[in-house]
Amino acid sequence: MKNKSIKFALYLNYFVFAILLNSVGIVIKQAIDNYNIGETDASILEAFKDLPIAIVSFFVASFLPKIGYKKSMLLSLSLVFFGCMYMYFGNTFGSSKILFLTIGVAFAFIKVSVFSMIGLLTETKEEHSSFMSYIEGFFMVGIALAYFIFPVFFDENHPDAWLQVYLFLAGLIAVSFLMLLFSKIEIKVEKSENTIQQDFLAMLKLMALPLVIFFVISAFLFVMVEQGIMTWLPSFNKGVLSLNDSLSVQMASILAISLAIGRVLAGFLVKKIHWLKILTVCIIVAMLIVGFILPSALTLKSVEINTISKIPLIGFVFPIIGLFIAPIYPLINSVILFSLPKRMHSSMAGLIIIFSALGGTLGSRIIGYLFENIGGGKAFFFTLIPMAFLLISLFMFNKKIKVYENSRS
Repeated sequence: MKNKSIKFALYLNYFVFAILLNSVGIVIKQAIDNYNIGETDASILEAFKDLPIAIVSFFVASFLPKIGYKKSMLLSLSLVFFGCMYMYFGNTFGSSKILFLTIGVAFAFIKVSVFSMIGLLTETKEEHSSFMSYIEGFFMVGIALAYFIFPVFFDENHPDAWLQVYLFLAGLIAVSFLMLLFSKIEIKVEKSENTIQQDFLAMLKLMALPLVIFFVISAFLFVMVEQGIMTWLPSFNKGVLSLNDSLSVQMASILAISLAIGRVLAGFLVKKIHWLKILTVCIIVAMLIVGFILPSALTLKSVEINTISKIPLIGFVFPIIGLFIAPIYPLINSVILFSLPKRMHSSMAGLIIIFSALGGTLGSRIIGYLFENIGGGKAFFFTLIPMAFLLISLFMFNKKIKVYENSRS
């Protein structure tokens, strides 16, 4: 198969960063337990991850094709290798900030490269949407595995034992680096003849397009919901459902597994059903889960749970919300990218990442604040607000896409 090696490398790189990026919820819980950090202060780790993603993407996305996607990804893997080793030897809340700083900077290069290359490796709108959904689904598999990999290293008798996970991750990063190094790209990357300044201005002009404006709003709102739930679910499991350390992390994997399944299913469904119909149903069901399933958490007794058999039903049901919010991100990303000329994909990928990062940071900070001030049992009700606005934004997004496509035809 043509470009088989580079496609495999893209999957592997995204898989590695899935584990690193979404370990933030686990590390927040460990920071609260081991470094005596409060919930609001601990939530700053989300900003150390997301803000570098936004800032770096803003400055490099427009001219990344000039650097080369393969070189950019190799540089990223080298950077996070250093971050993992620093976390292992540092063992402080400060070193965890440095870890997520390196992860954020590196992921900016990785995600722009991956999103841009999807457009180069696909030819039709349906193929683009499917590949995007599959690779995002595989990303969620990495997230799910993180919830099992980290607890393997937990040891109640040795609080620092969990840091050994970063030696394992450093080894995985080294394997990914070698796989990418020896892979071949058999496609012609379209490079702009403009100066870096001209490319940067072109990216800014993209934001003036109405379809881009409503896409940005939609992406921002979605990531606010997804990251708010994903980051704080381990803490919800421990603080509200009273699960022990290992179970609180492992049960959060249901959300990641649901997200992975949802994105893979979306890859099949979008070939037969219009993306807006899929997402409308998904958002409505997700809102119903929050509105009718979550309230049962408010009546639970505070008794520590150490076995799966004693976990209340909500511990299994609420994370299934991931199945319904899963298709949103890959489908709207694919729609906006395929609507634009391929030469604009790198710049558009940069905007996707910027506003996704900002939405993730804001969502996590707000949920963290609510956890600390009104309690974890009520905090997730906040997600109903951005979900309602997201539904409205998607209809406007679809309308502006039709106008844009008609103007180009």
